[in-house]
Amino acid sequence: MAALTHTGPVAGATAPASTPRRMRTRRRQIGWAFVAPFGALFALVFIVPIVYAAYLSLFQERLVGGRVFAGLANYTKLAADPQFWDGFARVVRFTIVQVPVMLLLAMALALALDSLRLRGSKFLRIVIFLPYAVPAIVSTLMWGFMLGVRYGLFRNLNDWLGTSLDPFRPGATLVSIGVMVTWAFTGYNMLIFYAALRAVPHELYEAAAIDGANQWRVIRAIKLPALRGSLVVTIIFSIIGTFQIFNEPQILPSMVANSGITTYYTPNLYAYNLAFTGSQQGYAAALALVMAAMTIAIAYAVQIRGMKRALQD
Repeated sequence: MAALTHTGPVAGATAPASTPRRMRTRRRQIGWAFVAPFGALFALVFIVPIVYAAYLSLFQERLVGGRVFAGLANYTKLAADPQFWDGFARVVRFTIVQVPVMLLLAMALALALDSLRLRGSKFLRIVIFLPYAVPAIVSTLMWGFMLGVRYGLFRNLNDWLGTSLDPFRPGATLVSIGVMVTWAFTGYNMLIFYAALRAVPHELYEAAAIDGANQWRVIRAIKLPALRGSLVVTIIFSIIGTFQIFNEPQILPSMVANSGITTYYTPNLYAYNLAFTGSQQGYAAALALVMAAMTIAIAYAVQIRGMKRALQD
């Protein structure tokens, strides 16, 4: 009887210890089962293309011998390629001007909608955001018809006024592309700013009203500081987007004349023409990887700088 009473508690003590372990294992398996579809899709559409591009960048296509291993020759060639650096400098200039203009406009619209002094604010939110829902190709075609001098608005204006205005002349093409991009993405950034403003506690506004602060004081002391985090996010997204400009310079040359858009107008367009027109897939892969690395580095630097300012404040 003593032996029975001794073994009973031991068996009863080991069972509860093993049951939680099995439950944790089961939960871990269920978690991996939920993550597995996303992981497989992520690897298929993201990891595998990057690995394949890195593999292609180590080869060159030659008339004699076909595809041959070249090591880092494509990267050294890219470093001395004036066409690549010309397109990269153009994109940087475009980013420096277009991104601040777009974000300032989006911020002003968000502040106006948050002021609750505009009638039909819900309708205005939809109207301002609507251009973002227009596909990039459709947007480019639309603006090409409006701003082109072959047909459309500016041709009619030139006929009526006897002028020769051309928004797509070589010196103004980049400005016109900036107008197109700003029109398309201002509403998207405006919604990010507007969501950040709506998250501000109403107690802060009540305290400011008690202190006698006017609207401009509320904007400077409460609303603008609340937008710092969302501003960093929108800057990063906008930099990534401008570095990927492709649709506009790809479509516009067939719609407008003497636009100054070359085959290397932007790095993305240059990579596309190298791969599908020049049959230089290895060189195009090296260009794409270098541009991706530059974009990541710039976006990361902006993020670190924004985080430091947030922590200091």
